[in-house]
This record gives sequence, C-alpha cells and structure tokens, in this order.
Amino acid sequence: MFSIDNFIRPHLKSLKPYSSARDEFEGEASVYLDANENNLGSLAGGVDYNRYPDPYQKTIKEKLSKLKGIRPEQIFIGNGSDEAIDLLMRLVCEPGRNEVLLLPPTYGMYEVSANIHNVGIQRVPLDEHFQPVFEKIAEKQTESTKILFLCSPNNPTGNILEPATVEKLIRSFNGLVVVDEAYIDFTDIPSWSTRLDEFPNLLVMQTLSKAWGMAGLRLGMAFASPEIIGYLNKIKPPYNINVVTQELVSAALDKTAQLQDMLQVIIKERTRLVEAFEALPLIEKVYPSDANFVLVQVHNANELYAYLLERGVVVRNRSTQPGCANCLRITIGTPAENDNLLESLNAYSAQEATL
Repeated sequence: MFSIDNFIRPHLKSLKPYSSARDEFEGEASVYLDANENNLGSLAGGVDYNRYPDPYQKTIKEKLSKLKGIRPEQIFIGNGSDEAIDLLMRLVCEPGRNEVLLLPPTYGMYEVSANIHNVGIQRVPLDEHFQPVFEKIAEKQTESTKILFLCSPNNPTGNILEPATVEKLIRSFNGLVVVDEAYIDFTDIPSWSTRLDEFPNLLVMQTLSKAWGMAGLRLGMAFASPEIIGYLNKIKPPYNINVVTQELVSAALDKTAQLQDMLQVIIKERTRLVEAFEALPLIEKVYPSDANFVLVQVHNANELYAYLLERGVVVRNRSTQPGCANCLRITIGTPAENDNLLESLNAYSAQEATL
C-alpha cells in the first residue's frame, strides 16, 4: 500500500512551517493589529488590499468542492499549475539523487522544474499515436524514480492518453503519478480526480487558465489525498494566492452556465478548423484533439510559421519536439480569428501552387 510518508524528503517530515498571522487567528474581529499591515488602507485602489489574503483559499475550495465533487481537504490551490509542479519536486525528490519520468512530447515545465531542482530525468517517448507504452515505462523505473508525469489531454499533441494504460501505470508505479488535466474541460472523458480515493499515489492537476479564460490570474489546482495536500500546504509560501485573484476566481466559479456557452463555441470552432485543415493540401496530417488547440503537420513548418507571422497570425512551432517534425500547434481562436487564420493558410496554398 502506497504511503506518501515513505516518499517525503526526511527533513520535510519534521519541518515546522511558517505560521502567519492569519494562521494564528481565524474568525471575525473589529480591530486587527496582528499582521503589521497598513491599517489606513491601500494605495492600490481599495481598503481590502491592505490585508493579507486567506492563506488556504477556503471560499474557493468550498466552491470547487461542490463543482468537482472533491472534499476541500483534497484540494491544493497554487499560483498556476507550475507552483504545484515545483512543490512536488521539492517534496519528494532529493537533488542529485532522485529522478522523474517524462513521456515526450509533453508539457515542457516538468523538465524545466526538474532541472531547476537538479533532479534527474528519464524519458520514454510516446508511440507513433502519442500513447504511452507501458512496458517501456515499467523498464525505466528505478528506486530513484519518484514521480511519473502524464499529461492528458496531452500538450502539444492534444489527445487523451488511453485510460486503460493510465490506470495500469497508476496501479503499478511505485511513486507519485501526476495526471495533468489542463485541457480536461474540452473533452467528455471523466477526470481522474473522480478516482482519488481509489489511488493514494495519484495527484491530478487542473487549471482555470484554459476553459475558464483566466490565464492572467494564475490559479492552478491539485487534487489528491488529504495527506499529500497537507504536505503541499506545509511547504508552500504562506500567501501564494493574492486577494484580487481569490475575489475574481470566486465570482467566476458561480458562472458555470457561461462556461458551458464558451466551451460550445470553442468545440464548434475546433470542428470547423479540423475540417478546413483536412481539406488543405499544405497540411499533411491533422492530429485528433481533445483540447482547445490542434496539432498539424505541414510541408515546411518553419516557412509557414514565418509566413503567418508576416500576416500577424501567431501559432506555435513544435517541430523540435520528439515525434513532431514539421508540426504547428494552433490554438482555437474566436470565429473571426479563425477566419483570419484560414484566409492566411489559403493564401499560402495559392502562393505554393504558383511556384
């Protein structure tokens, strides 16, 4: 049976976390003289901003609990998912001794964070269908391997990782399995967060940056056992989510109807773009997508990327990623932006035809 206590870096088990003023007093009072705040107010435009934020984001967690069907004590809130990735590295990986397992092509921040913390990296590329190969992954794990990162829907490929293989990996991996679901809202596949009680070594990450349209507010979520979440709260900065973000996110979480409206538009536009891409001779392959972007393979990605830039259209050139030669990642824009993109692609095709 997996126990997070067996994987925590020894010195963190006895760590006494910073105790903030808001940790030591909870409740309501008429005069607050405990946190060395400026009681006269704030030059940032509001009296509320002179007070430190809730260090544990209780209001947001209560709303997420109802929305996701997850207990508040199973929720960690971070400054983007990147903070959760960083804290997980700190929590279980000894610098210079431990390693993580990545399945490229995948989200680049896993590797960056590992490099920052001097944590080793084992790589097992996804197969030609961008699916994990269980046997090869099992062969790579050693006693030093502490975390397996799975991105589903995957970035930059856009596809869901086969659920049966993911489950097999969670059950067999002797360490933390992190399933990054940044794009889960764009598909009808159930979230792995619904099975947290079944898998004590599972941590699921989601974000409000994509479907919810709040990338600028920087709020990511991690769902796991209360034991894992307790350790993340123990080592996080005391006030990692600011007052403005907490207020705006709390209000946004009440707008689930508007979220569904936006999702319908994005998914409809994704279908339209995929159909248009498949009809364009310059696009050699359109990969299946369960995200708010589509990966396409073209004749010459560098040339097409530069051409689109000249016309004011910015896409992402992913050609340097394993298995993604001559591939561009194209985000689903507004209907007008997508029209602009298709017009530019058609113009490029016409230009190619005359050469």
